[in-house]
Amino acid sequence: MSEKLSAVIVDDEDLARTVLCEYLDAVPEIEVVAECANGFEAVKAVTELKPQLLFLDIQMPKLSGFEVLELIHHDLAVIFVTAYDEYALKAFEVHAVDYLLKPFSRERLAEALDRAKQRLSRKDTSQLSRLVTESRKTASPLQRILIRDGSRVHVIPTVKIDYMEAQDDYVCIQSEGRGYLKQEPLNELEKNLDPRQFVRIHRSYILNLERLERIELFTKDSRIAILSNGKRLPVSKSGYARLKPLLQ
Repeated sequence: MSEKLSAVIVDDEDLARTVLCEYLDAVPEIEVVAECANGFEAVKAVTELKPQLLFLDIQMPKLSGFEVLELIHHDLAVIFVTAYDEYALKAFEVHAVDYLLKPFSRERLAEALDRAKQRLSRKDTSQLSRLVTESRKTASPLQRILIRDGSRVHVIPTVKIDYMEAQDDYVCIQSEGRGYLKQEPLNELEKNLDPRQFVRIHRSYILNLERLERIELFTKDSRIAILSNGKRLPVSKSGYARLKPLLQ
């Protein structure tokens, strides 16, 4: 590839970013367009700059590397840069371009860059949705839900959620009197919630049990859930069957 590849570096350690920048300065075909010290900065940088290559640490405060990937709606090549034992990354190897285990050499970085260039030339970038799916398998149930709003990120603890409503390919998450739209099918989000706390009461609704005030009969085969804030949600026959054992 003759033109330069734009890259963003994400690592909470100053020294790690400095070393990687120094290594990449010697690679003329790579242009580092941003350095990020945390996940929030990373989401903003990727959203605004749309780089082709992302060097991403996994274990960071505020947002982990996998949480950053969940919030990026942009195809790019991902190279993990991590102090994790390599065995912890086996589940992700097939989807990421490569990973660099700290400390790494210039030669090892060159190998990773070669793989990234090959993928980019084939327009075969990492499949972020699959990376996120794999990462969630190790972190269920969710303790918080991340929602991107432009270049901003909302972090909503699951304990503060009232209910969730399906809206086509989105989920509207209701929390503390406000709705947040997340681009993810309700079925997928449901898989990662604590079933002791969240119940699918209807094809379009998931309810936080702690918000339930009472159940009222609506028709012969359906009921209405009354929430503590007065909100009324439909409960289907199958939804009530799931809900009933948890109310006893």
